Amino acid sequence: MNIIIVGGGKTGSYLASLLSGRGDTVRVIESRKTVVQRLEAKLPEGTVVRGMGSSPDVLEAAGVLHSDVVIAVTGNDEVNLVVSMLAKMEYGVGRVVARVNNPANAWMFDASMGVDVAIDQADLITRSVEEGLDIEDVYTIMRLGKSGHAIVQGEVRPRSSVVGKAVRDLQLPEDLVLVAVERDGDIVIPNGGTELCAGDRVVAFSDDSGRDFLSHALQ
Repeated sequence: MNIIIVGGGKTGSYLASLLSGRGDTVRVIESRKTVVQRLEAKLPEGTVVRGMGSSPDVLEAAGVLHSDVVIAVTGNDEVNLVVSMLAKMEYGVGRVVARVNNPANAWMFDASMGVDVAIDQADLITRSVEEGLDIEDVYTIMRLGKSGHAIVQGEVRPRSSVVGKAVRDLQLPEDLVLVAVERDGDIVIPNGGTELCAGDRVVAFSDDSGRDFLSHALQ
């Protein structure tokens, strides 16, 4: 498949590595110079397109006219929506996936805005809490196909070495991406500066080795 990923942060970078590794043709659109340099160092030549993903010219340079899937995973909901609308309504892309950063905006991410699949990170953890799932260890919420990757959840224990540490300082493995934290009934979408606290429920996108790392780190 021909896939365009808009947003080269950790989530976008990980998806690009995963999808290109399985043989898909992937283009990553990113505007930040330092992030572009990092992506170019780890991804196949020609994968990265520098520019704003909400620009039609940049999307066309990335090959949107021939793409099968567009995935918008920037940290800005407005950008993700603009990308989705352009991809679906202007270019007729078959499948559009968009990340929801702010739960208050989730209602906008639907077919009327060009979104086929909305990844609401906060909703993943909310549903697991409502279902009363056991939190004694890291467990799988949803397994994704046959690749070994899954959405997993675990609780930060009081004596865990990660308590009080910022996400950027955790030295997470490449195949482990934190997507949401539930704290005192509130949902936090983590960034590099987010500090983990005892009792936090952490949701992550991971392979089996990443799950093992998380299970050990949270204890």
